Amino acid sequence: MRTRTLLTLVGTVAALSLPAVAPASAADTAVLTTGSAGGAAVAVGDTLTAPLAGGTHATLYSSATGTSGVSCASSTFSATVTDNPAAPGTATESVSGQTFDSSSCTSNVLGVTGVSSITVDNLPYTTTVASDGTLTVTPASGSTIQTTVKLKTLLGSITCVYQAPSLIGTADNADNSINFTNQQFTKVSGSSLCFSSGYFTAKYAPVTDNGATVYVN
Repeated sequence: MRTRTLLTLVGTVAALSLPAVAPASAADTAVLTTGSAGGAAVAVGDTLTAPLAGGTHATLYSSATGTSGVSCASSTFSATVTDNPAAPGTATESVSGQTFDSSSCTSNVLGVTGVSSITVDNLPYTTTVASDGTLTVTPASGSTIQTTVKLKTLLGSITCVYQAPSLIGTADNADNSINFTNQQFTKVSGSSLCFSSGYFTAKYAPVTDNGATVYVN
């Protein structure tokens, strides 16, 4: 009887000392979730979208501290999730679209009377989102991030082409936003009315997945 009692006690202690076993997928939190931080994982293949944050503009200014250039009140982006591992980690997306509504765009560059169009070229781009909120946009191998701006001038239409090797932004769970601040582009073609460098700033929010807000973990 004593031996059986001792064995029972040893077994109980051993059981209590083992960690609770749960499926790994149930315990893991993905880098990208919906509804809340630590919520349901965003599925690979889902498309994330966002407009400009209310009351903000996307701008391409001629300097990091100036206000001369192009400003748009309406812009959207869309990206497809290609990898969403457990946090901490880095999720990957393919940016398939970024649009600017030219009717909402204005320019205060001397000699420019309006904005005909702004086109993001060489899509798709690859975007990585790290658990610390760092967001990096890179082009395909052998390509470059490129934006073509067509402006109306007193002498007719001109085309300005700007390029950048990559863009760095941040994701913020406070308002489910992604932010780009003074990301530098260099003019590769265009008339003298095209400023030699363009500094891109924009805040997109909220980022959603089929209407559900997206969080970074």
